[in-house]
Amino acid sequence: MEPGARIFLPVSMVEGRISKRYDTIPSGTLNPNADEIDYLRRLVKYRDSAILVLNKPPKVPLKGHLPVHNSMDALAAAALSYDYNEGPKLVHRLDRESSGLLLMGRTKESVSLLTWLFSDVNKSKSLSKAWNDACEAMYQRYWALVIGSPKEKQGIIHAPLSKVLLDDGKTERIILAQNSGLEASQEAVTEYRVLGPMINGCSWIELRPLTCRKHQLRVHCAEALGTPIVGDYKYGWFVHRRWKQMPRVDIEPTSGKPYKLRRPDGLDVQKGSVLSKVPLLHLHCRELVLPNIAKFRNVLNQKSDNLFPTLSSKPDGPDLLRFVASMPSHMKISWNLMSSYLV
Repeated sequence: MEPGARIFLPVSMVEGRISKRYDTIPSGTLNPNADEIDYLRRLVKYRDSAILVLNKPPKVPLKGHLPVHNSMDALAAAALSYDYNEGPKLVHRLDRESSGLLLMGRTKESVSLLTWLFSDVNKSKSLSKAWNDACEAMYQRYWALVIGSPKEKQGIIHAPLSKVLLDDGKTERIILAQNSGLEASQEAVTEYRVLGPMINGCSWIELRPLTCRKHQLRVHCAEALGTPIVGDYKYGWFVHRRWKQMPRVDIEPTSGKPYKLRRPDGLDVQKGSVLSKVPLLHLHCRELVLPNIAKFRNVLNQKSDNLFPTLSSKPDGPDLLRFVASMPSHMKISWNLMSSYLV
């Protein structure tokens, strides 16, 4: 190298360095430096007076506990408070291994309202028709790569879920309820749509959860559809053992043309994708539509039977907010390898 030469490092190396640092720091004493704050704030896709929307990377847990220090709630409290006295709070679930849009409330009022929106309780109507319509239009959409292909190209999965304890007495597992009446179960409903044909034993599908249950999409894919998500070894281990890994192919078999995927020299771009021997989970919260909380300024009365009896709205801004998040690198590689086949 010559004096003055510049070296460019991939973002993944910076992420790894930051993650390792947080692994050694108790969450109550996080004190990120300027570079780390800048990295965390680059994850933020949207911010207003009521909410934060982030594109969560995979393998980052949401809620911290004793063995976990680099959880999303701890990082947000340390680096994403901005001009507020407290950091934002989590309002919905996103698995540690999955990625995508993560919504957080910035005030107590918005946290209460968002938690209510993501709950599965029967929601009472307010006096505002615009608010009611916005709540009805709210949805999440996930993209997933699954092993195999569902028999039907689209449909609705109605499959209640139950929680069981494995033989070790510690590990919990979510399973499809047997409807025996002897076990507690929760209603779980998911809409799905196949995005294209099966390629090398895999298919891209779109998932829209209509209920919010733990591991709902993973269990519905693995057990209800019989097509576990690539990288989901918890619910699809036996299928993964039989699945033949996609070979490294640089030419499309149909057209004979090179794949559009560009492989940077010296970087292991196969890591985590379908080209890897051990792929990461291919489940990504890609799209989120929700009411504009900052616009609908609610008058809360916690003692009332109606949680939100009256709502006043500012004249400016849309009633709905829509966000779309790009996929993480391992899913982009898998997508680029197979996207030319999608219909």
